[in-house]
Amino acid sequence: MRLQHLSLVNFRNYVRLELDFPARITLVQGANAQGKTNLLEAIHYVATGRSHHAGLERELVNWLAVDDPLPHARVVAVVGHDSHTTRLEITLLPNSGPSSRAGFRKRIRINGVNRRALDLVGHLRVVLFVPQDIELVAGSPSRRRRYPAVALCQIDRAYCHALAGYNRVLAQRNALLRNLRERGGATDQLRFWDEQLAEHGAYLIAARARFIASLEIEARARHRELTSGRERLSLRALPNLELSHAARTSSPPLPLEVAGEHAGAPPTRVEIMERLSRALQADRARDIAAGMTLIGPHRDDMQFIVGGRDLRIYGSRGQQRTAALALKLAEVQVMTQETGDPPVLLLDDVMSELDADRRRMLLAALEGIPQAIITTTEWEAFTPAFRARARLLRVIEGRIEEVAAEGV
Repeated sequence: MRLQHLSLVNFRNYVRLELDFPARITLVQGANAQGKTNLLEAIHYVATGRSHHAGLERELVNWLAVDDPLPHARVVAVVGHDSHTTRLEITLLPNSGPSSRAGFRKRIRINGVNRRALDLVGHLRVVLFVPQDIELVAGSPSRRRRYPAVALCQIDRAYCHALAGYNRVLAQRNALLRNLRERGGATDQLRFWDEQLAEHGAYLIAARARFIASLEIEARARHRELTSGRERLSLRALPNLELSHAARTSSPPLPLEVAGEHAGAPPTRVEIMERLSRALQADRARDIAAGMTLIGPHRDDMQFIVGGRDLRIYGSRGQQRTAALALKLAEVQVMTQETGDPPVLLLDDVMSELDADRRRMLLAALEGIPQAIITTTEWEAFTPAFRARARLLRVIEGRIEEVAAEGV
């Protein structure tokens, strides 16, 4: 899998862009607010159907195009495989009707055929690292829950379907819980939603457990490289299921800790489903009082540990950033192992907060990456030898030009 060509129309500050990616490494230089991050966002968007940055689709449309008679934005990627190419296209079009409030909707096409958003994921797999990814380590649990979803949806389409089903059922169950709290009624009404939630939730929990276990093995190795072996990183899943009242007061908790150095094999999907179903039933009174479902994978967390200490609490900013970068490099390896096809690595201004040693180690780690697109504000952040092997581009106000190595 290789990104061969990207076409943008009215996407962020790009009015028109046609860009080939013939090289293994593409290095994009530019000052702040010129379009470096927007370029990576466009690639991530056409690969996953989601922006890592924008809250609304309208934010992706170039502001000069919003007032056009037919306002729109378009992202097209041509992805090369061993024996064929795939054309992925997302067009943003204004909603129709009096209640649209100038919002935009997505039209997705694959090889010219209209498809659903779920059908898009997996044709172009990407791993994106942005400076804000330090929040994977230092931020809220919700940020750490979203992370494996993006990766797993690209690896396993069934996970994406299970996640959509889980969120749909969770919304229905929460609505019923609020109704029971306000108006009363028989709690047996929850039985159907409990069964559905346990079925979808068990798939999510089992898949996350396998993913984090594989991720830790690779992240530990990448982290060791980035720190010259001075630090040892561990990942630990913190499942909400075994922390519930039901798990504490019924049978002994299932061993849901899945980090490689921790004892206990992960439970089967059937075991998880049975445990989650029992916990949902046991916690009904508590859920009704809260008006929401308090147990399940939507409340899970993950922990980054170095030297026996939680990096979220005790790690320096440098340690947190290094752990997040090791995680992303590990994700490339895990995705390659699971699919047999390496993803495209997207690194946004990765050098800005790394010291000289970590910069050198990162460049060494990039040697094994089949395709990477990297942005920077300074050419000097990369060695002359690295720049000589890369395709060099400069972005200025949404326009991209090629640069000769001797001209930087």
